[in-house]
Amino acid sequence: MATFDELDATTRTELEAAAFRRLLKHLDDNKDVQNIDLMILADFCRNCLSKWLVTAADERGTELELDAAREYVYGMPYSEWKANHQGEATPEQLAALEARQAKKKANASPNEHKE
Repeated sequence: MATFDELDATTRTELEAAAFRRLLKHLDDNKDVQNIDLMILADFCRNCLSKWLVTAADERGTELELDAAREYVYGMPYSEWKANHQGEATPEQLAALEARQAKKKANASPNEHKE
C-alpha cells in the first residue's frame, strides 16, 4: 500500500479533488453549520473556500469570479444561501469569534501573512 507521497501527481490531484468535492457536499448537507461556527472552530468557512478557489485560479493564470466560486461552494447563488440558510450571529458566537481572532493575533509571528 502506497503512502500519499508515493502516489503519482495525477492520482494525488484526483484524490485531493475528490476529497474537496466531498467536503463541499458535506457542508451542503449540513447547512445548519454556520460560517461563524466554522470560523470559531477551524478558522475557515465557505467564503474562505471560495476565495481560495479564486486565488488558485489566479495562480494558474485563469480568471475566476468570486461570485462564480461562491456559487460553486454554496451550491447556489450566495445571496440565496444567505437569505435561506444564514442565521443572525448570536452574541456568544461573536464573542467566541473575537476570542479566537485575538488568540490568533497573539500567537502570530511578526512576519506572518494576514488574510
